Amino acid sequence: MDPRYSRAASIWHLLDIIFICISISFMILETDPSVGQYFVYGSTDHDPFMVGNISINNIIFGLNSLVIMFFTADIMVRFLTWPSFVTFWKNIFNILDILSIVPFYISVIAHTMHPEEGEEGGVHSEEGVKQKYFILKMCRIFRIVRVFKFVKHSKDLIVIVKVLLSSRKELGLLVILLGISTITFGSIMFYIEHETNEVMFDSIMSGCWWALVTITTLGYGDIHPKTVGGKIVGPFS
Repeated sequence: MDPRYSRAASIWHLLDIIFICISISFMILETDPSVGQYFVYGSTDHDPFMVGNISINNIIFGLNSLVIMFFTADIMVRFLTWPSFVTFWKNIFNILDILSIVPFYISVIAHTMHPEEGEEGGVHSEEGVKQKYFILKMCRIFRIVRVFKFVKHSKDLIVIVKVLLSSRKELGLLVILLGISTITFGSIMFYIEHETNEVMFDSIMSGCWWALVTITTLGYGDIHPKTVGGKIVGPFS
């Protein structure tokens, strides 16, 4: 929706930005040990703040639900008014928007299927806990795509994305060259270092790991050459 189309479009555009900011703020705050406990839906064990009979946990959950409902409505409106069903799914921003809300619904379903307290003994099985933890962990990872929702509101960022997409062949060539260099220097370093530095360079894979972090200038320092030959080859990688 073009915010210049009408006043309603401008208001919708502004609300979208506000809700994106709220959503990202929630995603960040829930990982903070001091306030993260308030983002656990249904938990009141660490909740000294109550608004009437409603815990702050449920208020935050309600606000988060409102944000997701807005995002869902936005996607549904775009889906129903999009010129073509096929082109809708070809638009990367539509895919990102869908991926940003799916984790919420999955986490709600997981919470419903594996509540904190069960009927038998008051606690659900250990297997259920592991399944729920895995599902919630994956959902939290996928929520990172919400950050990319800002891109569609900036023409400059859209231009950058289009430039990257148009240069995908050149970027692919760069990745291939990186792979060739990694294997080449990793293999050389393995054969030079293996006999005297067997702990660090125990295989060509270890040598490739060293070459990758060296070529990309990460330099973790977990693996490094100790022989004179290895130190000579190192700078050329």
